[in-house]
Amino acid sequence: MRTKNTVQICVLLLWIFAASPTGLLAASRPNVLFLLSDDQRADTIAAMGNRTIKTPNLDTLVKTGTTFTRAYCMGGTVGAICAPSRAMIMTGRTLWRAPLGLADVPIMPEVFRQSGYATCGIGKWHNERKSFARGFSTGGPVFFGGMGDHFSLPISDFDPTGKFDPKLTHKADRYSSVLFADAAIDFLHRRKADEPFFIYVAFTAPHDPRTPPENYAKMYDPKKMPLPRNFLPEHPFDNGELKIRDEMLAPHPRTPEEVRRHLADYYGMISHLDEQVGRVLAALKESGAAKDTIIVYTSDHGLAVGSHGLMGKQNLYEHSMRSPLIFAGPGIPHGKKSDALCHLLDIFPTLADLADVKLPAGVDGQSLRPVLTGGQTQAREALLLGYRDVQRAVITDRWKLISYPKLQKLQLFDLRKDPAEMHNLADDPKQSTQVQLLKTKMAALQQSAEDPSR
Repeated sequence: MRTKNTVQICVLLLWIFAASPTGLLAASRPNVLFLLSDDQRADTIAAMGNRTIKTPNLDTLVKTGTTFTRAYCMGGTVGAICAPSRAMIMTGRTLWRAPLGLADVPIMPEVFRQSGYATCGIGKWHNERKSFARGFSTGGPVFFGGMGDHFSLPISDFDPTGKFDPKLTHKADRYSSVLFADAAIDFLHRRKADEPFFIYVAFTAPHDPRTPPENYAKMYDPKKMPLPRNFLPEHPFDNGELKIRDEMLAPHPRTPEEVRRHLADYYGMISHLDEQVGRVLAALKESGAAKDTIIVYTSDHGLAVGSHGLMGKQNLYEHSMRSPLIFAGPGIPHGKKSDALCHLLDIFPTLADLADVKLPAGVDGQSLRPVLTGGQTQAREALLLGYRDVQRAVITDRWKLISYPKLQKLQLFDLRKDPAEMHNLADDPKQSTQVQLLKTKMAALQQSAEDPSR
């Protein structure tokens, strides 16, 4: 029955997007449906080349929208990367200019609300409670925190005052992804047809604890799960964050059997999340708003899950800093894949540009609309990544340099030839000029981003 329903949803989604025009947006006041997962690697969508995972609804989004294959979280100032990443997404500001609590700076839903949008917030909010009510005119259920039991999350009902009294928190009565999808579907069914909406649905999956619902817990056989190409039993050196909670989720050294078990559960959660995404998109069609709605699907960052001997996201490798990023809807080209370098903080200015919403002062992100509409092929020449005061990286079209300043250590990767970052070229005399060019580029980006470690 589940397979039959999945097929029906996929067919329905293809029909939704089949009539979407290409070129400039057809709707002057498009709605926005923003779907955000938690800890999802960019390579966990079947349509993007993963032959193991089952993601039929995300595959449909890829086929009917534009996917940015090199979208990065800029990093984190704390171990819980979720919080700074979401702060950057909400403010469009760079890592050291986006306050974790979102206090005293305009945030994306707030700006859309002030522009006449009905704004609805659902799911995880890893920032201050007051900022939630500032941004959203309605919403709930809301989870204030970083992680929790997916079967009984402590949730809060929407409070327009922004107080969200912790005493009124109660346990969810269903799995988190189902709970949040149900709330989004309910909003879509009762929305005012003559009012544009901005709906933000932040799932807690596939963040650990990796506990997919029963059927999905059996979907992937751990014994048959392929290991990451860059699997290692241990990271080759202390990167400055090897003892944080995420790195304690599996014993040292990592064994293939343990990593395969984690991956099977991780994939099970993503496939279950995919089904909930399909339910929300089907409800969007049923509401009559699909043809006028821009859909964004992304995640706050990726995850190691065995790559490079790591388990978490407190590193600057591709598997941990890259996220899926898909735009679909009216005016978005179908089946396009762009390798333009971009940050997740570029989503805010992009949506504002597409919806003709005025951006507030202080936004650092760049609109990706010229790439979406075909006017440009690239958005940024280079990207800066950072983690606390122990790691920095610079990425160009081909090269990536990671610096560990406290160790006086460098890693240089040729991402064209070595996308899994397995061969460090930093000590190769033939690459000394390239290393120096990237160090100079990194210093300039650090100054521009007001990096306190520069």
